[in-house]
Amino acid sequence: MVRFLKLLILVPVAAALVIFGVANRAPVTLLLEPFSAPADALTLTLPLFVVLFAVLAIGIVIGSVITWVSQGRYRKAGREARREAERLAGENARLKTALPATATALLGPR
Repeated sequence: MVRFLKLLILVPVAAALVIFGVANRAPVTLLLEPFSAPADALTLTLPLFVVLFAVLAIGIVIGSVITWVSQGRYRKAGREARREAERLAGENARLKTALPATATALLGPR
């Protein structure tokens, strides 16, 4: 079901991106050096869809990195909780093996 929903969403998005790319094939000139005169500036001529897809990809990468960095404290807390759970599981296993001898000694004569 989830696979079908992904397909239902991704196919129209992919079709829209292809149509967008075909419709925006006109070349645009990018000035990569904004403070010099346009004749002396470093320029790059690319189709508009390439520029927009590149900006979209860069935005996705930057957003992903920012999200990953901001969630670091939660990953750290998860690692610490896992270590604590492993430590407690080991202690529990150790106490279970020691239980029969301790339980009989604690009960004593009645």
